Amino acid sequence: MEIFVSFFQSLWQLLTPVNVLLLSLSTVCGIFIGALPGLSATMGIALLAGLTYTMNQDMALIVLMGIYVGGIYGGSISAVLIGIPGTGSAAATVLDGHPLAKKGFGREALSVTTIASFIGTLFGMLCLAALTPALQTVALKFASHEFALLAIFGVTICGSLSTDGGALKGWIAGFFGLALAMTGYEQLFSMPRFTFGVVQLYNGIAFVPAMIGLFGLPNIFDNLARGAMANPLALNSDKRPKVNVAGLIKKNLGNILRSGSIGTGIGAIPGVGEDVAAWLSYDTARRSSKSPEKFGKGSFEGIIAAECANNAAIGGALIPLLSLAIPGSPPSAVLLGALQLHGVRPGPMLTFEFPTFIPYMAAMLLLASFFMRFFGWVVCQFAPKILNIPFFILMPAVAVLSIIGAYALNLNQFDLVVMFVFGIIGFVFMKLKIPAAPIVLGLILGGMADFNFRRALQASRGDPLPFVTRPISIIVILLILFTMIAGLRQSALNRKRRLAAFSIRR
Repeated sequence: MEIFVSFFQSLWQLLTPVNVLLLSLSTVCGIFIGALPGLSATMGIALLAGLTYTMNQDMALIVLMGIYVGGIYGGSISAVLIGIPGTGSAAATVLDGHPLAKKGFGREALSVTTIASFIGTLFGMLCLAALTPALQTVALKFASHEFALLAIFGVTICGSLSTDGGALKGWIAGFFGLALAMTGYEQLFSMPRFTFGVVQLYNGIAFVPAMIGLFGLPNIFDNLARGAMANPLALNSDKRPKVNVAGLIKKNLGNILRSGSIGTGIGAIPGVGEDVAAWLSYDTARRSSKSPEKFGKGSFEGIIAAECANNAAIGGALIPLLSLAIPGSPPSAVLLGALQLHGVRPGPMLTFEFPTFIPYMAAMLLLASFFMRFFGWVVCQFAPKILNIPFFILMPAVAVLSIIGAYALNLNQFDLVVMFVFGIIGFVFMKLKIPAAPIVLGLILGGMADFNFRRALQASRGDPLPFVTRPISIIVILLILFTMIAGLRQSALNRKRRLAAFSIRR
């Protein structure tokens, strides 16, 4: 009860004209940063952390939290409209968001992602304020063994990301991404691997250029190869049926509650973050859906699950950050440095040095979510007009945006090479009907799987037994087996249906 009293007192203190103006402007700035491919929430916080040095502590934290919340949501805008996720956490949103835009439901898709992001942020905020001690205890029980198995579990999710239901294709792409993540200096002994003498690969494959290449370039290549001139995104926009957004949200309340729980739980695990939360929630929603065949082809359930989870992970990521000084995600890692810059030392002593700090952060998260909801609504009214731009103008603009996004993060020309190489890979995979999205998931999880697997073996002196004897490890292994068996079973059912349909046609 005391923590809620502190929460409402902190909320009242924040409601001053200056604070409200700062939070609204920073949230808008975060939305634009997130919407531009390559400029993630992590980069936004990093860029503005130094600029807040001359501000007082309260104002600086308001700006950084606005950027964080707006940046995670903003990635969904470009994911839906042009098929390129503005942030890694929005990669799962592309799978259904962009197909919905192609069918003429761009405005509805953006409205749904905005509401799902708003609810997810509120869910994470409530967990941050009320459940920090409990989630902190669970997060502390994860060691290298659990992190390694969690990464493998994430890759097995790839079996459900193939639009034709073939689990094997999803796993091929996922483990291909996992293998690509092994490139560069390994993290234990700093030995270069799979670099083939290319100095630029010593730091590994840059994730953002690879993601932009996989999602942005294949559509451009495909339409150039077909010589398309009409804008495919504008098709059916006048003939589409009406979509009741409020009814969709009401129908998906169970999906929202489950996705918020997954997002907060995954966010609370140190070092995992919003990206994995979105993918895991998307996979769970697909398995639980009454219409799993619609996923990957334009399912509102899919974008609700992904966006609710990645925004709920914000509050989850702040739990280990504030209570243990261990970041739960890349943006929260940068936020940790910013907090220390302003004299706040997260960790076990935080509640003694700053007794009301956690409720204060939760209050900022609440206000930022309302500003994100309002400005997201404004975006929903105007951003879909992009879909009316003629194709021969839109595609070159997307190509230029992709190049700028790939180059802007590190100002490295080699990143452009990475983008084009992955664009070709994505195009080939598209023609072979192998999903490219699992490659992104493999790249995200590869470093975590490799480092923690070898560190766990090093700690046990090469004994693999702890992987199958630790309680949480056993649970994760059972989840992996269940996921693989379910994927193979679904593939077999889909194969039988195709054979039956083929026999009927004959």
